[in-house]
Amino acid sequence: MTNSVLPPLDDARDGVGRLRHELAVDKKSVRAAFARAATRYDAAAVLQREIADRLLARLDYMRIVPQRILDLGCGTGYAVGLLRKRYPAAQLVGLDIALAMTATARARTLPRLPFGLGRHLSRSRFVNADAEALPLADRSFDLIFSNLALQWCDPDAVLRECRRVLRPGGLLLFTTFGPDTLKELRAAWRVVDRDPHVHAFIDMHDLGDALVRARFADPVMDVEPLTLTYADVPGVLRDLKAIGAHNAAAARNATLTGKAHFARFVQAYEVFRRTDGRIPASYETVYGHAWAPQAEPASPADGTAVISLSQLRRRRG
Repeated sequence: MTNSVLPPLDDARDGVGRLRHELAVDKKSVRAAFARAATRYDAAAVLQREIADRLLARLDYMRIVPQRILDLGCGTGYAVGLLRKRYPAAQLVGLDIALAMTATARARTLPRLPFGLGRHLSRSRFVNADAEALPLADRSFDLIFSNLALQWCDPDAVLRECRRVLRPGGLLLFTTFGPDTLKELRAAWRVVDRDPHVHAFIDMHDLGDALVRARFADPVMDVEPLTLTYADVPGVLRDLKAIGAHNAAAARNATLTGKAHFARFVQAYEVFRRTDGRIPASYETVYGHAWAPQAEPASPADGTAVISLSQLRRRRG
């Protein structure tokens, strides 16, 4: 069978390489923002729960009965509870970069029993860690579920770690946001200045390529546009702040925005007000899944990744 050879991992032509500087995030800022948001997150995370529900529904079509599940970027534990109902015999590990998030998730999901017995009887555990450096053993999970966490990370680093901790035949199922997310917010700020006020998001096709580089099998990617509407522009910003989704770009301007500057931004955003009088905030929801192969693929000596043309067509189709 004829094979197609992908560029080496460090080739500057690949999409992740082109965007690496723009996508770089300040991890300390991300951790702090989500820690501050932990107590009010659930009240504002309507979209996040809806996307989690849609991602969980995709498990209806997956032939998998996992014994160990990792919720990567578990937040306050919403999906942990639903995964527990779906797979009651499985051991669940929730992992998040913000300690306050894992503490909230632990309190939310552990049985309320006296003398700390809930922690011992529950089959759920919580870990405070960075998704780019998982403190987990190789080949230790059958399913990795990750809802809207990948956009805060270096995708190549996270996918390599996911591949490492998945058992052969294990499934990675995730969502993230694509470049059209918050396009109105980004366009309004560009009227004012050229600083990176809005977090950058990686394209669906580049994520598919990253899955191949991490040596996942049969990657599948698709996208779904969703829109939230608000009474005014400050309402958009309040929701983003409440869920910890602030601008964490490493190259962001750290100075405070002046009143005149902000007023120009609000005026520019008003251009997008809809005929029903509502202010839109668009989200490009990216869904992806891929499998850890049953056997390790061959690794060419020159560092390239080799895939068949039939596999390439499935990815591009």
